[in-house]
Amino acid sequence: MSETEEPGISPAPTDTAPLPAEHEPGKMPAHLAELADRARDYVRKSSSDNTRRAYASDWNHFADWCHRNALASLPPHPQTIGLYITALASGEDGRRAAASVSTIERKLSALAWNYAQRGLKLDRSDRHIATVLAGIRRSHARPPVQKEAILPEELTAMLETLERGTLRGLRDRAILLLGFAGGLRRSEIVGLDCWAEQTEDGSGWIEILDEGIVITLRGKTGWREVEVGRGSSDATCPVVALETWLALGRIAHGPLFRRITGKGKSVAADRLNDKHVARLVKQAALAAGLRSDLAEGERAGKFSGHSLRAGLASSAEADERFVQKQLGHASAEMTRRYQRRRDRFRVNLTKAAGL
Repeated sequence: MSETEEPGISPAPTDTAPLPAEHEPGKMPAHLAELADRARDYVRKSSSDNTRRAYASDWNHFADWCHRNALASLPPHPQTIGLYITALASGEDGRRAAASVSTIERKLSALAWNYAQRGLKLDRSDRHIATVLAGIRRSHARPPVQKEAILPEELTAMLETLERGTLRGLRDRAILLLGFAGGLRRSEIVGLDCWAEQTEDGSGWIEILDEGIVITLRGKTGWREVEVGRGSSDATCPVVALETWLALGRIAHGPLFRRITGKGKSVAADRLNDKHVARLVKQAALAAGLRSDLAEGERAGKFSGHSLRAGLASSAEADERFVQKQLGHASAEMTRRYQRRRDRFRVNLTKAAGL
């Protein structure tokens, strides 16, 4: 299993700090230099690395499209943006297939962000953009394609496919069990440290107690605590799996989940990339024979890191509000999207109305 990180795309030059108007960057007073450096650091931390990489990739795609069509990418021209999203929707932007509505909306957000970093504003309400986007939605909008939820019995089968008695197997076992029981996003899993303020790039930490694990996370909706209790069996207990990985991996400080080196015999110091979680879920699901009723290529597209979150939401027999809190959702409606086998007719308004 490859654990090398994919090369990141260089983001647009956005790490700029606000300076007094009368000072040019090259003539900044010495006493402001440290503040400027700190401001640039805060700018970098205003969004996640994954978000910045995605926004940089979207900007590069837009700039290349503009170049091929002899159009200017700067400053923002609503007519140009309208043509661009039309090309995306029709598959005439150099891609192999037409982009989905959600992809087009994400690219618009990326363009707005990139323009904002350059001190420019993209007016998405302009008729050249808003009207075209409304037409695209009416013509091409489809229900969201959801990833398959991994249920407890399926997760157990996936665990059986992992290497036994190896560091890689122990680590991956802890990842799957903690990701499922905590309802964690893949970025949240690999962003964990052994304790608070141990690394600059960490996005959370753990505290192992007698009853279980308390995970403190900085997620999409802000800081939250996730409680992962001990399981009824050591074989499927996320706490036992994590304790075993930490003990045999000799990890007491810094990133919780790391790369395995030295032909599987050593634990590296650097943090595991979140793409590993997606690969792990997909490969273990296929190896366990999940959705064997489908063709191989179709099966591979059914599973991702989100399959763990959907699995918890679909299988946890608890009040919906507790599931919502565990997943860190801002609304119950979002939680319901993750529940693949909930009782949709538990509340029957037809009968309640007397029919």
